[in-house]
Amino acid sequence: MARAFSFRGKSAEELQQMDMAQFSKLLKSRQRRAIKRMGVQYKSLIVKVERAKKKGTGKTIRTHIREAVILPQWIGMRFAVYNGKSFDEISIGPEMMGHRLGEYAYTVKHVQHSAPGIRATRGSKFLAVK
Repeated sequence: MARAFSFRGKSAEELQQMDMAQFSKLLKSRQRRAIKRMGVQYKSLIVKVERAKKKGTGKTIRTHIREAVILPQWIGMRFAVYNGKSFDEISIGPEMMGHRLGEYAYTVKHVQHSAPGIRATRGSKFLAVK
């Protein structure tokens, strides 16, 4: 039996019916402050999302705004978040609410240093391999 999702005692459907002020009361203080002091870019992202929802095309929304708090109205949508080099595509699930978009588009990759050869550094090219 699958367990139903809830966020602070509310189901995803209940959260989607809430307006921004009601939802922000359920968030932690840092996220609530970010929504309260929403900048011009964040507001334009919300307008872009609403426009895309009206059209209902299911198109991916490209954005540079990594610090945007994920809202319940965004569940099921696809975002392409800029990571400093390219756009990483993420699809929003209910468990992502209250987090930031940038948490799901990593900016730094894990560097793999190993024996000389592929993925080796310039200096390790001349070391003996055992």
